[in-house]
Amino acid sequence: MKKGKECHLKLTPARIIALGFAAVIFVGTFLLMLPVSQTGRTEIGFLDALFTSTSAVCVTGLSTIDVGWDLTTFGQLVMILLMQIGGLGITTIGIGVIAFSRRKITQRENLIVKEAINYPTLTGIGSMVKRMLILTLAIELVGGVLSYIVFREDYTVGRSLWLALFHTVASFNNAGFDIFGGGVSLLDYSGHLLMNFTTAFLVIAGGFGFFVMRDLFGKRSFKRYSLHTKVVISMTAILLAGGTVLIKLAQGSGMTWLQAFFASVTARTAGFSTYPNSDFTGAGALIMMILMFIGASPGSTGGGMKTTTFYVLIKSIIATATGKEAEGFRKKLPDEVLHKAFVIISLGMFALISVTIGLALLEPDIPLPDIMFETTSAIATVGLSTGITPVLSGGSKLLLILTMYVGRLGPMTIATMWAASRKADISHPEESLPVG
Repeated sequence: MKKGKECHLKLTPARIIALGFAAVIFVGTFLLMLPVSQTGRTEIGFLDALFTSTSAVCVTGLSTIDVGWDLTTFGQLVMILLMQIGGLGITTIGIGVIAFSRRKITQRENLIVKEAINYPTLTGIGSMVKRMLILTLAIELVGGVLSYIVFREDYTVGRSLWLALFHTVASFNNAGFDIFGGGVSLLDYSGHLLMNFTTAFLVIAGGFGFFVMRDLFGKRSFKRYSLHTKVVISMTAILLAGGTVLIKLAQGSGMTWLQAFFASVTARTAGFSTYPNSDFTGAGALIMMILMFIGASPGSTGGGMKTTTFYVLIKSIIATATGKEAEGFRKKLPDEVLHKAFVIISLGMFALISVTIGLALLEPDIPLPDIMFETTSAIATVGLSTGITPVLSGGSKLLLILTMYVGRLGPMTIATMWAASRKADISHPEESLPVG
């Protein structure tokens, strides 16, 4: 009895979240392997089904199959469900169901959701999750209507409704999948203003995070926003504007300003394209990789190392260089937050370098820039690719599957999964060490 209790206690929130995502991935793999899910154009084996399911649950968008041509309507419906669950999180959806059923949420369930969505306290989680789900459906409804208007110009009513549903879920959850077939993404809509701005609206809304949207809808003054919301809005605006200008300068006359703006938006972990990724210059690809690595914001459907992490990193560097305290919007940033930001960036860079080396060893014939682009896309759960995904070997696919999984959970979640539940009782003597 005691042994069983100890095993139960070992299931920390981080481990439960990791196991939850893994369970959904394997269920999705099984469903995608069913004959009813496949058109029969190409045979989808276990590895390709696992890769596609992982990419959907981890809201990445990389794929070794053509979702539009190789999956039936049922298979595409499975993808929609996987993207929605992956974007919101299985624990969030589970707590939402409990909250709507008016059953009391236990302390343990609160702890799991707090870990999953980076919620600051343990109070009000049930009502917060309910608002998250309602807001998600409202935003997706608006995006779906606008997307339908665009698709109705080229398709029948039924096809337009299905395209709008799939595109809206993929956009808001920053997944990047499309069902047009042929791997064209949104290239045919590169000059369509409504399509570009509808997709951008959904991607940015999903990438903001629910805490930010709560402030935006609940408070009408920037001064009344929380520090988190102020940082997210500021960093998002800087990255979108700066990314647009830099990408346009890097690509020159071959790219329109609208395409540059959309590339800056989609690099924030969305994965859609209105410009061929293989046509990026060296500078353009590097800018895209930096934007991908930074990613979206905490508590959002997007990935990456997060905008707030880089904000804290920049503030910490400035404070160290000037000898002043690290602050943001006249609020002192705790030392614990500064330390955590450095750890997250370090772990992210370590994972990025390690996977890049691994892929380079497994795929010696693929140019290193393409491998670096693919690796960054996977670790930041973006989904952009120069086109090498379908031709990767089995070992490379497995490595990217693991990379997408780690990227979705986040470096800190992976690191704390193995942490003991009790802190060590031993404290070692302190001694300084020269660095730099």
